[in-house]
Amino acid sequence: MIAHIRAAEFFPSIPLSAALDRPIAEQDVLGDLVVASAPLDASVAEGGPQEWMFADWEEYLMAPQSLHPYAAGPNANGPEIFHMSVRLHPADRELHRPEWAEIAQRLTRVAGLAPAGDEHACRWVALQARPGRLDVIANLIRDDGAWARQPYPLARALMEECRRIEADLGLVPAQPQGGRPLTADLPAQRPVLPRTVADQSPLAVAAQLATLMCQLADENNGPITSVRGLVEQAAHRLEELPHSYGPDAAHRLELIARRLYGIQQDLEATAADLPGASQRAAHATRPPAAPGATPARRTR
Repeated sequence: MIAHIRAAEFFPSIPLSAALDRPIAEQDVLGDLVVASAPLDASVAEGGPQEWMFADWEEYLMAPQSLHPYAAGPNANGPEIFHMSVRLHPADRELHRPEWAEIAQRLTRVAGLAPAGDEHACRWVALQARPGRLDVIANLIRDDGAWARQPYPLARALMEECRRIEADLGLVPAQPQGGRPLTADLPAQRPVLPRTVADQSPLAVAAQLATLMCQLADENNGPITSVRGLVEQAAHRLEELPHSYGPDAAHRLELIARRLYGIQQDLEATAADLPGASQRAAHATRPPAAPGATPARRTR
């Protein structure tokens, strides 16, 4: 699951249209697309939230702006409408409505929109209008007239909560387990080939080189997996861009990720064909040096 903080706006119509991926009219009824929202005041509009039209939701989200400019915001002239979205991994299962609602409530708490037990929190609505995606739209001016206090850095707080949600709901993690840092955060290193000793047998040399290939192709900590993960994340981000070039570039990156996965498989196959497989098997069956290590597992 990857969270994306989108550009703030002065009016809810733009983020609501982006959530639906189509133009929106005042008479549009959002209905079951709304999976969760802040507690609603019965006086705002008649009927339940499933019966509200876009105009009702716009009025609901815009209401706190009547308190502006008294809200103590970081920028007196900045936009108040906050928009964030999360996208599931393509291999994730289909979530049920209560699960989407739980994700929305947890993210709004972490984002400072609806702290637990706060009776004057921000007004927000969460829509699940596109496959594998949830959009949360809120007004950063609270009902008491103050500006919402969001954590800094917000992106990291949301990322950490996404990792917890993945674990709690059994979703495919955006990064492999074990806290492996992204490749961009690692110092540039070149793998070192094992040095050949004069008295080593050809089988021993082949086994060492095969072990190196397996390390390069390792699904948990290998460098190719790190690159593949970054490419996949970039593809997901590009796919969300509301521009024509986004989906095309995302598709190309997905093809690159598949080729990287094919390279990993080719390295493993080459290693398996080299002599000395018995030595590698004996080495691989030794007890792990660190407790809690998990074997490599394919996610595709």
